[in-house]
Amino acid sequence: LFEKTAEGVKVSGKIRNLSPGKHGFHIHQYGDLRKKDGTSAGGHFDPMNMPHGGPDDAMRHVGDLGNIEADENGVAEFSFTDTRLAFDGPASIIGRGLIVHEGEDDLTTQPTGAAGPRVGMAVIGYANPDL
Repeated sequence: LFEKTAEGVKVSGKIRNLSPGKHGFHIHQYGDLRKKDGTSAGGHFDPMNMPHGGPDDAMRHVGDLGNIEADENGVAEFSFTDTRLAFDGPASIIGRGLIVHEGEDDLTTQPTGAAGPRVGMAVIGYANPDL
């Protein structure tokens, strides 16, 4: 779930069926999930032409959200606020791909963080407020 707050965009959720441990978590350029391996989502969302980095780095892709961590049951629960994400303008995440990677993002390797294959995929869209 992505929610606009006074501090930025709050990102929260629960993802199941992961291997225990850390997994790279990124917003990718396209909300295109036609390829089974997730590569049709393109690279990390980077409208400002920055290097790859961690979520707290001054210079990073807008889509660099760091890692989420799955427990021994393969469940990752997370909640954090990001000040670079937006719902409009050049940093808009609407219609982009949300990707969970097989491995941990090292937060330094260019341009991907060396997090490995894409194991979870979604498209960011608008929720129905009536539900």
